[in-house]
Amino acid sequence: NSSITTLVLASPNFESTNMLLSSFLASLMSDNMLLKNEPCHIVNTNPKVHEYLNDNLDKSAMFSGKIQGVGPRYCPSIEDKVVRFASRESHQLFLEPEWYNSKQIYVNGFSTSMPETVQIQALQSIDALKNVELIRPGYAIEYDYVPSSQLKSTLESKILKNIYLAGQINGTSGYEEAAAQGLIAGINAGLKQLKKPSFVLKRNEAYIGVLIDDLITKTINEPYRMFTSRAEYRLSLRADTACLRLTNYANKIGLIQNNFLTIFKQLKDEINQIDKLLDTKIIINEQKRPANQFLMQNNNSIQDLLDYIPSLKEFSAHALFTAETNIKYSGYVKIEAKRVNKVKSMENQTIPDNFNYNLIASLSNEGKQKLNRVRPETLGQASRIDGVRSSDISLLCIMLKQPNVPRETL
Repeated sequence: NSSITTLVLASPNFESTNMLLSSFLASLMSDNMLLKNEPCHIVNTNPKVHEYLNDNLDKSAMFSGKIQGVGPRYCPSIEDKVVRFASRESHQLFLEPEWYNSKQIYVNGFSTSMPETVQIQALQSIDALKNVELIRPGYAIEYDYVPSSQLKSTLESKILKNIYLAGQINGTSGYEEAAAQGLIAGINAGLKQLKKPSFVLKRNEAYIGVLIDDLITKTINEPYRMFTSRAEYRLSLRADTACLRLTNYANKIGLIQNNFLTIFKQLKDEINQIDKLLDTKIIINEQKRPANQFLMQNNNSIQDLLDYIPSLKEFSAHALFTAETNIKYSGYVKIEAKRVNKVKSMENQTIPDNFNYNLIASLSNEGKQKLNRVRPETLGQASRIDGVRSSDISLLCIMLKQPNVPRETL
């Protein structure tokens, strides 16, 4: 149906994704489906390379002023590194095969806006690359993007109905960021087509939830990358618990096969059984105490318990690791859970699309401006907008509980 469009501007990095596949997911794939690991190599730039690049900075689109945009903070160009870190005599370059058994090598760490002739000369100034030939030179681009305040949490445009956006067009940088957005945009476009409720992941449920919430509430003035440090609930967002947090959602939407669901249920059952076994009291060093208390000590591992509770050997390594980590982090996770419960009411409090912030006299002027620009969907989103004060949120909370909330004149 052409009335609903999903626009995805990048694809996932399958090489890195393959490394993160959990053991039970990999077990669903035949050997010829699993991607092979390819050896990569490291070389270093040298003062000769740096001198040559410095001498040609006027030819760089970034440094000559031809490009005004802010480059990605976490993957600067080689000329940017040479200028910003002038005291360093070398920078690492990673030589990565583009695909399995490929003779085409990607030079990671040498992104550049220099002319092709300068690129070749600089690379050939490295002994290991003295005979290098370019298949395609590096290049710089400057692209426009949709202000993230124009996006709903479903990644549908607030302005253009039925248009779902994902990737660089939303102001992000990175394969994984684009893939995550493409997944959510695609799911919601499909659900809308089927006239089903939309799907949104919360900040405490997935890094995808953190990424999208940041995009639609924060001021984005440079290409956005997702980091664990951006997530206030990161102890609950561990990689080993991704399937436990998200499989039921995937099953409800219809995105997984029955054999995966069976293996997921088996893993969940294993973890529950291990938890019960770890409640068992054991005698270690003449002390009798529950096994889970023994694991609370940093130096102790679940492997130390295999001789005391032999039945633990029957469980998968994934289940044992998750059960052990749950115990070791349990105190911190409980603190996180309390914070989640405190803000849950705000996350569930929706704000009408046509809510009139200008009619709240005591709302700060900056708060009115930011709220009118972003048009948050929930009170929780409103609380995370830069420039919106806690007093503004308190006023909003009071107004939203009134029987007749202020609305725009339609």
